[in-house]
Amino acid sequence: MSPFPTEYPPAPWMLRGYAIQTVQPVDVDRVRPLIPAELEVVSLFPGKTIGGIYVSSYGTGSTLQYSELIIASAIVRYGSRLGAWISHIYVDNPASVAGGQEIWGLPKELAVFEWQPGKPHCVTVRQDDRMLCRLNTNWQLMIANLPLPKLPIPIAMGSFGLRDNNLLWFPANGNLQLEAIGATVEVPIASPFHNLNIDRPLLTLSAEQLNLTVNAPEVIGQRTSPYVYSA
Repeated sequence: MSPFPTEYPPAPWMLRGYAIQTVQPVDVDRVRPLIPAELEVVSLFPGKTIGGIYVSSYGTGSTLQYSELIIASAIVRYGSRLGAWISHIYVDNPASVAGGQEIWGLPKELAVFEWQPGKPHCVTVRQDDRMLCRLNTNWQLMIANLPLPKLPIPIAMGSFGLRDNNLLWFPANGNLQLEAIGATVEVPIASPFHNLNIDRPLLTLSAEQLNLTVNAPEVIGQRTSPYVYSA
């Protein structure tokens, strides 16, 4: 249960704003201890799964307004269900912490997001006196000194959670305008996810005009023994 005795809206949640998503190979051996044994880690290359960092800001039109940092450590499978395993997740709204933990079984914690003025894709995320990560964008694709048009695309994805030994799976769907950008990521040694080596993106995507609906989860299985998220 969440330590925050805070009311939160029921699912689904509508999220409107913008986001940055990095994509990179991640060592299966590094992330396997973070994932319940009942979930199969999907290896897209020998010994490698796919993970990344997702940072977003949800504003007007959202069910709740907040910033969010997600560490997607792996692509995992349970039966016919495929989706991301979220090993770390931080937000700056206590109602989002409570809802994330109690609805979707996600290990949400509070953090502070420092978005650089005039640079909506540059952000530092801190918790207490330590920095969790910093993301700075440094280029975008151009032709004849003009930015390429952003591509409007639909999105549909799934993620897993864990609540009271119930394995959960939940879909999210919506649309956005997508653009490839360049970014540097800094994850200091004191960060809880430093040992994942998730600061080496092969690809970084910018999502503008993000309209995302995160649906209620369904129970898809049971843990056979208690599980605690750990780094």
